[in-house]
Amino acid sequence: MLTRIADELASRVDDLGFGPPVAHVYNPLVYACAAHHAYLRLAGAGPRRVVLLGMNPGPWGMTQTGVPFGEVACVREWLGIDVPVEPPAVQHPKRPILGFDCPRSEVSGRRVWGWAKQRFENPEAFFKRFLIWNYCPLAFLLESGANLTPDRLPAREKAPLFQACDRALRQAVEALEPRLVVGIGAFAEGRARRALEGLNVPVGRMLHPSPASPAANRGWREQAERELCALGVRFQS
Repeated sequence: MLTRIADELASRVDDLGFGPPVAHVYNPLVYACAAHHAYLRLAGAGPRRVVLLGMNPGPWGMTQTGVPFGEVACVREWLGIDVPVEPPAVQHPKRPILGFDCPRSEVSGRRVWGWAKQRFENPEAFFKRFLIWNYCPLAFLLESGANLTPDRLPAREKAPLFQACDRALRQAVEALEPRLVVGIGAFAEGRARRALEGLNVPVGRMLHPSPASPAANRGWREQAERELCALGVRFQS
């Protein structure tokens, strides 16, 4: 079910157009679909989990591996996913798609999956409690190679993109029947509240692990767990 939702979302957003200042768009649900499918199969199905909702792929994480917050070493060594990634024909010269050969480490992904590894015995134990899903599957790059987050797109471009992403998130939540959806950051929380209106699924927020956040650099793991506990998520000692 989740692979079908992801594939339909990939197709819908792949048909959208984006103008300046966006110079290049990556859709890892297309060129890294094998890795993304492997992730969704590993995550599996099952109700009453907590869905952790990210914003969109980072340049050294999901953009390379097809896995949400997918820092290469964490995906390969802890999740056990290491499959070929077929780079798109057109790439940004400053942000090539190297897949699992990418030498860069994404801090946000290292924090998220590092927390999961530290807290849970194995990926199966983590996925019994949580699933990570990205709201928007596209990565937007400026001419300089810098990342542009989807909230900064022009309104005329955001509208069809958000419509497709809202639909996919709603379908995923209907299929998963989670007990809670937690936006990783304010943007993800806000989109979840809009997309899931009427579904009677609680929505909360936790701190985003980005190194651009001074708060996240002061012990993201401890703050994230405090926020999850405040939302009713309990951890074994």
